[in-house]
Amino acid sequence: MFANVRQTVADWIFRARSPESPPVTLVQRRIFILPTRQGYLFGLVLLVLLLASINYALSLGFVLTFLLAAMGAVAMLHTWRNLAHLKLRPGRCDPVFAGDTAHFRVVLESPSRERFAVAIRRQEGEPVFVDVRASEHSVAALPAPTSRRGRLRCGRLEIFTRYPVGLFHAWSYFDFGLAAIVYPRPAPDAGLPPQQSTAGDDEGIPVPGDEDFGCLRPYRDGDAPKLIAWKALARGDDLLTKEFQASASAELWLDWIDARAPDPEARLSVLAHWVIETERLGQSYGLRLPGVTIPPGRGDEHRARCLEALALHGEVPGP
Repeated sequence: MFANVRQTVADWIFRARSPESPPVTLVQRRIFILPTRQGYLFGLVLLVLLLASINYALSLGFVLTFLLAAMGAVAMLHTWRNLAHLKLRPGRCDPVFAGDTAHFRVVLESPSRERFAVAIRRQEGEPVFVDVRASEHSVAALPAPTSRRGRLRCGRLEIFTRYPVGLFHAWSYFDFGLAAIVYPRPAPDAGLPPQQSTAGDDEGIPVPGDEDFGCLRPYRDGDAPKLIAWKALARGDDLLTKEFQASASAELWLDWIDARAPDPEARLSVLAHWVIETERLGQSYGLRLPGVTIPPGRGDEHRARCLEALALHGEVPGP
């Protein structure tokens, strides 16, 4: 019943105000408060004490009843003040790969006094509790599991507290329109992208391959017997393994057509793996998708741009 009441209040508050522009300050009209189960039980006990004091004309009973009632009223005031004038701002939502846990961050600022046991949660999610020191800020990171690529929206958030004694539940709602980008899960067995041949005077970049002999390196467990330098071993040298290389062009195009896979999602996973591996090798690369072309480049920003294009491929732009 209590949850239904809070949901009705939330729908009424946000009927035409979502998402909101930061910062959000929890002023008086935004905070709602109701007794918890313990609060209702506390009120029932007070009613029984009052009736018993009236029936038996117990002076000390009246004193105890009104003393406890006054303490309950003070507790209600402190619960409300624990949220009053708290400032909320959206934090950073880092991109993740599908299957990992995304985190929606909210920054809480207290302009005057310290706040204790303030909780924030997503709908049907577990709350995250933080304490906020006076004139400082704290960050609440709300975990959200991911299962597929795309844009993961946080939705409406609830902030609440039951401090100090748990007799009252004060809460409010806010929605900054937070969203996290979920990259496709890289295909672990996708290998390396097809290498274009070096043209003109391009120097080319050596990458692992099976075309030209590269060097000898110390033997590692699992190396194929055909790659062992048996002649070097016969001369009395240490056990060595032959390593071959292929010469890749200075600029490489990661193309949707080259990603052989049974379905579009699998193709995106292959391309995500190629982006990561090509960036690791330090090669300049571009990305071609149906309707999207990203020119060649390198670096973390270019890698993030390519992975984001893969994550949002086929998504209809929102308002």
